[in-house]
Amino acid sequence: MPQPKKKTYQVIIDQIKEYFLTEQLQPGDKLPTERELASRFNVSRTSVREALRKLEMKGIIEIKQGSGSFMKTSEFQLLGDELSTTIVHAENKLVYEMLELRRALEVECAFLASQRATSEDLEHIRQAIEKMKAAENDVELGLEADLHFHLSIVRASHNSIFLQLVQTLSEHMQDTIRATRRQRLANPERLQDTIDEHKQMYLAIVAGEGELAKQLMEKHITQIRKELAESLLN
Repeated sequence: MPQPKKKTYQVIIDQIKEYFLTEQLQPGDKLPTERELASRFNVSRTSVREALRKLEMKGIIEIKQGSGSFMKTSEFQLLGDELSTTIVHAENKLVYEMLELRRALEVECAFLASQRATSEDLEHIRQAIEKMKAAENDVELGLEADLHFHLSIVRASHNSIFLQLVQTLSEHMQDTIRATRRQRLANPERLQDTIDEHKQMYLAIVAGEGELAKQLMEKHITQIRKELAESLLN
């Protein structure tokens, strides 16, 4: 079924957002005037005005009477919102796409954590594993501990951009962990396998073995993605 054609102001909104990202505008930065935007996008000022009002309603910009329009949202927050929206509208691909993102992101974070983690960071990761062990019969506690483990590794990477991205998508990340744990732990014997995988990653990070930490994280995420795919075929 063909997608409905976007209204003019919706097209302009997309173009303005792209402009925000390209120009790397920050909160407080002033936007071009309506006349300048209309000329840039070859549309009427009325359409530009409507698009700006919509962006103001979303909290992305602030329109000050007599002064112009100003950014309220940072470039990174805008990108995170766009990515979240994309994921929400692609529900059928959510788990797989999030696992692809996690593999790309967390593999590098595992390496960085092995080089940068403080004793406090390592303790948070260790505590997450202990909580996973204690949550054998508590689904929600196990989910929380699993998420805490992976978030702790991202924090231990001490890369603020990675951390902001993961925090922006934390709810979707939690959904993927819930889906994979539900499938994997349908067999209670797999709980120990899951704990062992996380423990091996932790030990590699503690030992400062970056390449091993990367390999173990990639193997872990690749394996749960494979198991999930196989379960859907059965």
